[in-house]
Amino acid sequence: MPDQYAVIGNPIAHSRSPFIHARFAEQTGEALEYGRLEATENTFADTVRGFFEDGGRGLNVTVPFKQDAWRLADLRTARAEHAGAVNTLIRHEDGRLEGDNTDGVGLLRDLTVNHDLILRGHRILILGAGGAVRGILMPLVEQVPLELVIANRTVSKAEGLLPLCHGVTRHALSFPDLAAEHPFDLIINGTSAGLDGGMPPLPDGLLADGGAVQEMAYGAERSAFQHWAAEQGATTIIDGLGMLVEQAAESFFLWRGVRPRTAPVITALRAELG
Repeated sequence: MPDQYAVIGNPIAHSRSPFIHARFAEQTGEALEYGRLEATENTFADTVRGFFEDGGRGLNVTVPFKQDAWRLADLRTARAEHAGAVNTLIRHEDGRLEGDNTDGVGLLRDLTVNHDLILRGHRILILGAGGAVRGILMPLVEQVPLELVIANRTVSKAEGLLPLCHGVTRHALSFPDLAAEHPFDLIINGTSAGLDGGMPPLPDGLLADGGAVQEMAYGAERSAFQHWAAEQGATTIIDGLGMLVEQAAESFFLWRGVRPRTAPVITALRAELG
């Protein structure tokens, strides 16, 4: 019987993870099946435990349970501790669950490998201060940008993330404060606005010549933020689809010890969305 894996969340029917992992398995020859699990706040822990008691080997965790998974894990990697959230659960032979967070490395690989961006010595602006942003800070800081700025509607929430950016020049601002800023080489939109067609209030001139943007959400059509970036002359406009596949590939590697090729899966997923 193939090894069992799944993604757990709520809602979960829309998840593309089964599509992605099925193609990873086909590509690598790994014998596994990957499904979806839906849970509620009250049933999450029991659903996870039941899955592993029935022989499950690993779980991906999506909204709104990443912090619940962090608390449930018996062991946590450094990047999971840093993010305060877990999106990958691995069952050890002794039954203990290890929690990891692959979101940040997924974003970083999409930026630097798939799109050839250089982050070292550049100014980076991150929009939003929620859990999605928290998970990407550690890999970005490790690239040693010239400056890292976190902008959020509520400045105190952005300020709360600054200790996670130790080692680089960092600041927290409100969106109106951005009007006085020098242009940025890379702007990452981690706000929830990208999910519902909106976008933060951004001034013109915020993007440097030759600058790049990343929308952490993805869809068949460009978001309002991506349209804004095009109007600002962005040379590289990225959505979150590549990050989604790259973070899945990291989870697959943690589970199976095999790193799948992501480019053909990104292409296939883009075609399906289109």
